[in-house]
Amino acid sequence: MTIRRKGFYIFAGMKRSFSITLAALLFFSLSLKAQVPQDTLIVSDSIKPLISVDTILRIKNFSPYFTLHVDSTLDYQFEINKDPKKYYYFLKNTPVGLRINKDNGNLHFKAEKSYFLSGKLQYDHEYKVKLGVQNLNDPKDFVDTVFTILFYNTDIIPSQLKPSVANDLSIDEGDTLNFKIQCEEGSFPIESITWFSNYSIQPKSLIAHCDDNFIWVAPYDFIKDDESINQKKLVLKFIGVDKFFNRDTSTVNVTVRQSINFPQRALEYDKITKNIEVYIIQLKSTFRILDKKIKGTKSTRTTFDLTSASTALGGTIFSSLPGDGGKTTGKILPSVGVALVPVKEAVAPNKNYEQNSASLVRNDIKRLQYILTDNLLVGDKDPDILKKIARLKDELKQVQLQLIDIPVVEDVRDSKELDEYFNNPKVNKKYRVKSK
Repeated sequence: MTIRRKGFYIFAGMKRSFSITLAALLFFSLSLKAQVPQDTLIVSDSIKPLISVDTILRIKNFSPYFTLHVDSTLDYQFEINKDPKKYYYFLKNTPVGLRINKDNGNLHFKAEKSYFLSGKLQYDHEYKVKLGVQNLNDPKDFVDTVFTILFYNTDIIPSQLKPSVANDLSIDEGDTLNFKIQCEEGSFPIESITWFSNYSIQPKSLIAHCDDNFIWVAPYDFIKDDESINQKKLVLKFIGVDKFFNRDTSTVNVTVRQSINFPQRALEYDKITKNIEVYIIQLKSTFRILDKKIKGTKSTRTTFDLTSASTALGGTIFSSLPGDGGKTTGKILPSVGVALVPVKEAVAPNKNYEQNSASLVRNDIKRLQYILTDNLLVGDKDPDILKKIARLKDELKQVQLQLIDIPVVEDVRDSKELDEYFNNPKVNKKYRVKSK
């Protein structure tokens, strides 16, 4: 009993003490609320906001594209989200003059005009540059990216056409004109090329772009035979156009001189020489026939002359004989010899026409042979081929007119035999000029 009562007292005391404590806390809270303004928000210490931590390396002010004018300076400071003292910067594929501070990431470039004039840099060309940021202590902590830089110039440099030959040329008919249409590029390259000329010509190549070859073979009939001039001036104009239709014109003046069509003239020369050689063989055949007629007539007349002389001599002999019969025979025989003379003229008259014709034919044969030898071609391209062709034609025509009354035998089958007969010493002796 004593214990329970004591415990009850203890519990009752604790309950009273807890009530006093709760009342004190409530009073403190009310007094604190009275001191705090109405618009003040009280946040418990147990409720805190969530803040994300920036741990991945990145470039905060990265610019992917830079455009820079010539003779200007570029300074750009790259910034990262971490301590820059622990990182270094580097570049790859950089154009000439572009550099970066490896410690602080300051990109610097001065676009000097000498870079472009020397060809080290080009206008309106996008240069892709690789930028890297690397941690000095952690190989895995890095950033690789690419930015583009382009240079432009407000000074317009015109593009020009530059043919690989001089502005004034001279060629002959049959020659080949071959040169390249080069381009001197300025601010805007030439994209297409057109051309025209003062005469209608057909080049062997198409001219449309830079570095195309202009190939043209001057024909032999470029200067016509009925024209009184011996040269023509061909004017070639080449026009280059860029993407803004700015034009540049280049002119090439070509003087084409009249020349000889050697392949055609060589065929013509061979034809006339062949005709003359065939005609010479025909004349030799004609000469042989005429010479044989003269030879037969001469033999017959010689026989008559010998017979007449023998008869006259026989009459003289018989007249000296003692008998009357012999004297009578001697008187008759001379009359017989005299009677043979008209018989000789009737049977074998003199072949004066044939003799003269044979001599004329022989002389013309010698003449044509000399003309052929004197007008042989010298080299593959004889400059006098036209004169020699004309001379051969004239000589052949004159010989044909001279022998127009003599029937020419068209027999060329035994040319070797005819040459042997024509060059026979006995035949030559008859037609040789005799000195007094």
